[in-house]
Amino acid sequence: MLAAHAVPITHSRGRRFPEPPHPYRNDFQRDRDRVIHARAFRRLEAKTQVFTRRYSDHFRNRLTHTLEVSQVSRTIAGALALNVDLVEALALVHDIGHPPFGHAGEKALDAAMREHGLIFDHNLHALRIVEDFEQRYAAFRGLNLTFEVREGIIKHSHDYDEKTHPELAEYLLDQRPPLEAQLIDLTDEIAYNTADLDDGYEAHLLTLEQIREGIPAFGHFYREVEQIYPTAPEKLKFNESLKRVLNRFVSDLITNTQSRVEQAKIQTLDDVRHHPERLAAFSPEVESERKQSKTFLYENLYYSPSLAEEKEDAERIVKELFTFWMTNPNTLPHNYQEKAKEDSLPRVICDYIAGMTDNFIFEQYEKHCGSMR
Repeated sequence: MLAAHAVPITHSRGRRFPEPPHPYRNDFQRDRDRVIHARAFRRLEAKTQVFTRRYSDHFRNRLTHTLEVSQVSRTIAGALALNVDLVEALALVHDIGHPPFGHAGEKALDAAMREHGLIFDHNLHALRIVEDFEQRYAAFRGLNLTFEVREGIIKHSHDYDEKTHPELAEYLLDQRPPLEAQLIDLTDEIAYNTADLDDGYEAHLLTLEQIREGIPAFGHFYREVEQIYPTAPEKLKFNESLKRVLNRFVSDLITNTQSRVEQAKIQTLDDVRHHPERLAAFSPEVESERKQSKTFLYENLYYSPSLAEEKEDAERIVKELFTFWMTNPNTLPHNYQEKAKEDSLPRVICDYIAGMTDNFIFEQYEKHCGSMR
C-alpha cells in the first residue's frame, strides 16, 4: 500500500514515446531495468568514486556506490510507504552523468566548458544520456524513460530555474519533486558519508583516533561498542560503530520526514509538489552531525595530500585532452565529428570525455598528449 502522497504508477505522466504495457513489469520497474542494462551504467564500474585502484580494488567505485545508494533508498522508501520501484530507478540513475576521475574530473570539465561560455552539470548530462546517447531501441533514441524518472534525474539534488534553463520547462521547475526524488540526494549523502569513512580508514589515510575525535557521533558509538565487544579486533569495532552511524542517519531521515509530512498536513502528491520547501530532511540534530561528517571528510580525506597528486593529474588530463580536441577535431571519433556539425564543438568534446572510464581516458591521453610523466 502506498501513502496517499506517493507517486502511483497508475498516475505516471508516461513516456515521451508511448509504448504498450509490459505483461509483468510496471513502467518504473522497466525504467530500472533499462538503466541497469545501459552502457553508461556499466561504465560506472570503471569510474573513480574517491580512490583509484592504486590503493586497492576493495574500495568503492561509482557503480558500487550507486548500488549502496539504491539499497539505502529502497529501505527508506519502503518505511515511508513511497513507490519503491520509482525510488530504485532514481537511485540507480542518479550518478550516470558523472565523468571519469570523480569530482576532480567534473571540476576540470566544467572549467574547460566555462572558457567557452558553457557549463558541465552531471545531472543535465545524465538527462542527455538517457534521452539521446543510449541507443538500444529501433523506435526511438535514448531509453524513453517515464516522465517521473526523467524529472527526478534533474530535480533530485538541485532546483533549476526556468529562465536559466528553458530547455527544462517541461519538468515543472516551479514545483517540488515528489518525495521519491527528494530522498535520493539525502540517501546519496548517507551512503558516501559512511562509505568514505570506511574506505579512508582502510586506506590508512584516516586514523581511528581522527575519526573518533572529528565525528562525535562515531566516537559515542565506538565507546558503546567497546563496552559490548571489549575483546573484538579494532577493525570490527570500527565496523560496528560505523554501522550504528549509518543506522542513525537512516532512522532519523525516516522519522523526521514522516513527522514533517504530518505537520505540513500533506495529503496528496500535489501537496508535496506545492509545499514551500522540500519535505525530506534530517532532524536539526542529525543534520548537524551530517554536516560535521562531511566537513571532516573534506578536511581530512578529499583534500588529503596523499590524494592531491592524483587529483592534479586528473584535472591536467581532462584539460589537455579538451584543448587537444578543440584544436584537432578531426581526430575525434567519426560519430562525434558528425555530432559537431549539429552541436557546438565544446559540447561534443565534453560529451565524449564525460562518457569515458578512467582507463579509457588514460589511453586517450597517452595516445594524443604523450606519457603521464
